[in-house]
Amino acid sequence: MRTANSAPHFLPVSSETSAGGIVVDVRNGQPYAAIIARRNRSGKIEWCLPKGHLEGLESPEEAALREVAEETGIHGRIIRHLASIDYWFSGADRRIHKVVHHYLMGYISGSITVEGDPDHEAEDAAWVPLRELSHDLAYPNERRIVGIALDLLYRDAS
Repeated sequence: MRTANSAPHFLPVSSETSAGGIVVDVRNGQPYAAIIARRNRSGKIEWCLPKGHLEGLESPEEAALREVAEETGIHGRIIRHLASIDYWFSGADRRIHKVVHHYLMGYISGSITVEGDPDHEAEDAAWVPLRELSHDLAYPNERRIVGIALDLLYRDAS
């Protein structure tokens, strides 16, 4: 029997959209990708792909380019959409449905740095050989996206 105190509590739901991706530069004939280090909710450093929320009326492509530039100092151009990750998580006062759009980007200019990150979420940034990138990334979905990028780049090269 259910009492008033045992009734289920439903959290309000909100939606968030983010975008980012894999920016690739070829050095000495090998592709490298820019990644960032940020702290997770428990304070542990995790390496991940640069990404962030859309601002104003930005398209996902515009947000991806801006976020990569802010978090890594690297300016790129969109080559193609790689994948969208769709998941749910709970915050303190709500459930959040989040969609993150990931793009493959080509390097145009810039030097790797986190100095331009206005939110100071990125604590470090690095160029990593693309073939080794999956070993460094904290999130399985991002490792899967790297696999898609590798398939595309090496399929197109052959």
